[in-house]
Amino acid sequence: MKHSVRGLSALILMAAGSQALAQADVTRTAELGALFTSGNTEEQSLNFGAEIDIDQEQWDYLFTLDGLYTSSESVVKAQRVIGIARANYQISDISYFQTRASHEDDRFSGFDSQSDLTFSYGREMLSNRADMSLNVVGGIGVRWTRFNDGGDSDEPILRLAGEYDWTLSESAVFSQDLSAEAGSKSDIYRSETSIETAIMENLSLRFSVNIKHQTDVPVGKKNTDTQTAITFVMNF
Repeated sequence: MKHSVRGLSALILMAAGSQALAQADVTRTAELGALFTSGNTEEQSLNFGAEIDIDQEQWDYLFTLDGLYTSSESVVKAQRVIGIARANYQISDISYFQTRASHEDDRFSGFDSQSDLTFSYGREMLSNRADMSLNVVGGIGVRWTRFNDGGDSDEPILRLAGEYDWTLSESAVFSQDLSAEAGSKSDIYRSETSIETAIMENLSLRFSVNIKHQTDVPVGKKNTDTQTAITFVMNF
C-alpha cells in the first residue's frame, strides 16, 4: 500500500505535467560529466542529470533526474539515482503551495531506497531584486525507507528548504540549495552549491558540491556523503 501511494502520487504529477506541455512554457536541460582513466589505474566515473520545467499560468511543474556511477578496476564503487517531481500552485505574486515527491536509490548507502512525499507552503523572499531570487518552503509529509534486508519503515517528516540564485554576470550564476527533513526516526540534511558559466548560447560549464547528512544510518555506513562534480549543461 505504501509503495502504491508513492507511485500514484508521482503518476498524478507526471500526468498533470504532460497535459500542460502542449500550451506551456517549457525549459529542458541535460547535464553530463565523465572521467575515464587507464594504465596503472582503470577507473570510470559518470554523473548525469536532466530537468524539465513547465510553467503554465498558476502552475509550475518541475521534474529532475540525477545519477552517479563510478567503478575502479571493474569494481562498482558508487551507483545512485535520485528522481524528484514537484508541482507549485501560485496563490499570489510571492506565495504558493507545493506538492513534492522524491525517490532515491543508492546502492551503497545501506538502504535499498528512500522516498518521501511532502505538502508545503512557499514564498519568494527577494522579488524586488533583479539579480537575485530566494524561495523558501516549509511543510509536512511522510518518508518511506526500504532496507537491504527487505524490511521497510515509514515516518512523518517536517521539511524546510531554501533555493537561492544570484546572477553574477550575463554569463555566470551562483546557486545554493539547502534542505532539512526532520523525521521521527532520522533527519536528513542536504546542501547543493554550484556556479554555472555559459560557454555558448545553449551550453554551460557547471561546478557543484553536493552534501547529504543523515543522522541515523545502517551499521558500517557513514553519515555524510559529499559529491564534487564538473559537468556540461545543455539547454534546449
